Amino acid sequence: MNATITWATARRVLTQLRHDPRTVALMMLVPSLLMLLLRYMFNSEQAFSQAAPALLGVFPFLIMFLITSITTLRERTTATLERLMTMPLGKLDLLFGYAIAFGVLATLQVALAAGISVAWLGLDVEGSMWLLLLIAVLDALLGMALGLFVSAFARTEFQAIQFMPIFVLPQALLCGLFVPRDQMGSVLDWLSNFMPLSYAVEALNQVTSSAEVDGTLVRDLIIVGGCAIVALMLGAATLRRRTP
Repeated sequence: MNATITWATARRVLTQLRHDPRTVALMMLVPSLLMLLLRYMFNSEQAFSQAAPALLGVFPFLIMFLITSITTLRERTTATLERLMTMPLGKLDLLFGYAIAFGVLATLQVALAAGISVAWLGLDVEGSMWLLLLIAVLDALLGMALGLFVSAFARTEFQAIQFMPIFVLPQALLCGLFVPRDQMGSVLDWLSNFMPLSYAVEALNQVTSSAEVDGTLVRDLIIVGGCAIVALMLGAATLRRRTP
């Protein structure tokens, strides 16, 4: 992997997104607006503080998955990726360039949503705010990596959206957002152990409720980050280099 080529790829993607203000606005504002809606739906700071940590993971995960899968599919269907792959550009250069570009946007997205939730909506965070941001950003990067991966299996943007019920919704349902995982049936609890969003939500809940950094929290961070890297590697396997 060449660092210069990777950064050049990241700059290209960021430049393209700069010319698509509606997509950038969607990525930046929707999680914050959803948190705002959630706060006034509950009309209680205590209830909001119980639900908000999980949603700080679910919302960026969902939005980054949608935006990344559609954006990458568009580059695949317009042959942009094929043209890039005829150049001296490694697969990891390409994918990590995308990861850096979308990671910058994910960081801004999560920082805005978390900042509004803490400063304005009354979310109580017992642990480190920086650690909260790190977990949420890793979760958004996981959604981005899965979006890059599934874009290889879609032929249209509508098909890309159809992958959401397969890769995103089961994780959102079983991550502990609606029912604590230990209160679910044994089969569902077992399935949730294989879903990285479960560990992101567990880590977010721990950071907001305790200032302690224990082995469970470190394990959760490693699992979420590791799953994002594995998804990027799987995405690299779907790229095909065409001989010029």
